Amino acid sequence: MYSREYRGKLTTPGQAVAAIPDSATIVHGMATGEPPALLGAIADRVRANGLRDIKIFSLLNMEHAARTILAPDLADRINLFCWFMSKSARDLERVGLDTFVPNEFHRLPRYCREFMDIDVVVTTVSPMDKAGFFTFGTINDFISTAARNCQRLIVEVNPQMPRVFGESLLHISEVHAIVENDVPLMETVPAAPKPEAEAIGQAIAGMIPDGATLQLGIGGIPNAVCNYLEGHKDLGIHTELMCPGMVHLIKKGAITGRRKTIHPWKHVFTNAIGDREMYEFMHDNPSMESYPVSYTNDPAVIAQNDNMISINSTIEVDLLGQCNSEFLGGHEFSGTGGQLDYVRGAFNSKGGKSFIAFYATAHDGEISRVVPRFAMGTVVTTTRMDTHYLATEYGMVNLMGKSTRERALDIISLAHPKFREELQGEAKKMGLV
Repeated sequence: MYSREYRGKLTTPGQAVAAIPDSATIVHGMATGEPPALLGAIADRVRANGLRDIKIFSLLNMEHAARTILAPDLADRINLFCWFMSKSARDLERVGLDTFVPNEFHRLPRYCREFMDIDVVVTTVSPMDKAGFFTFGTINDFISTAARNCQRLIVEVNPQMPRVFGESLLHISEVHAIVENDVPLMETVPAAPKPEAEAIGQAIAGMIPDGATLQLGIGGIPNAVCNYLEGHKDLGIHTELMCPGMVHLIKKGAITGRRKTIHPWKHVFTNAIGDREMYEFMHDNPSMESYPVSYTNDPAVIAQNDNMISINSTIEVDLLGQCNSEFLGGHEFSGTGGQLDYVRGAFNSKGGKSFIAFYATAHDGEISRVVPRFAMGTVVTTTRMDTHYLATEYGMVNLMGKSTRERALDIISLAHPKFREELQGEAKKMGLV
């Protein structure tokens, strides 16, 4: 029924981006939603001086963006704005280009809807079905909102993009131009957990009851938790990121979603980054449901899940209980992401717990990640009022309801033993003990 409309909108990448005007504001799909052919065509136009003074908004740029719109020769010709920094964006920042836009992840759809004039959205989608619907596939986050609040929507159809349920549908009538590109999706396989991560993961897993609903952040420690959950029963998923460890637990029968308070039997997420096996498992699987990040990361929605468990990582913690999860070496290293969204949502859940886990040291044990106070200019990702459980390879503490003295002593106990005496002395100078 819709094949004629599809053919009428089908074009080449070069023709699809030819109508983008100078000074346009462009938003593109993140991570596995990056459209390589379209980003390449935009970069080619800029390189040929056919497109000037454009603004591009991105989040977690990965390999396709890195070799097209973030190519070094275009650094002074594209105005890049990042909601979450990646290595390629950090490289630009190091040469003096300020690219970071502070945000909380769940607010980005509202930014796209109310505070931006978006000219063009480009993103990868799964193939159209007989009813005329594509899906946003592995991503949803802000792009589903941006796609409906722009002047021109161009989609890159990739048959390797999974078809995903939930609020992921996009009708062909909403699309202005279509290109086709059959390429493998980017794959990210978690590294083997360090021994310290295994110790932390086992300790946190022991605090998770059967029937709990899980959110796991990015990093080795959250993934290590999955290794110790195979014996659990009826766990659920309501998460920002779907990862291979979660799919493994679904296949093992530990995650069923049966006891979830909202969306029972459904595995709810806004983004998925993993390997081919995970993408194949997601494809056309009615138990997998994707929603905009304004829903999945809304603390009020998260809190509706009883026994909500949030597990995230951080870079450093000070003696007040503040967590810096995004700033390193005097620069923005990543972004706030959804950490604070889930810290607050999990704590407000009936029976919920929020865990922030980290290695006690960095640089082969030479630097303590427990610090007396943050360096001047360092940002706070999770405030001292919000921090619930902290964990390192040396233990776990619950800060809620503790005095500043109790907090400082508990946090010092998480540090490597060789740094504890110094931290005790600093705590005395600060009047904490």
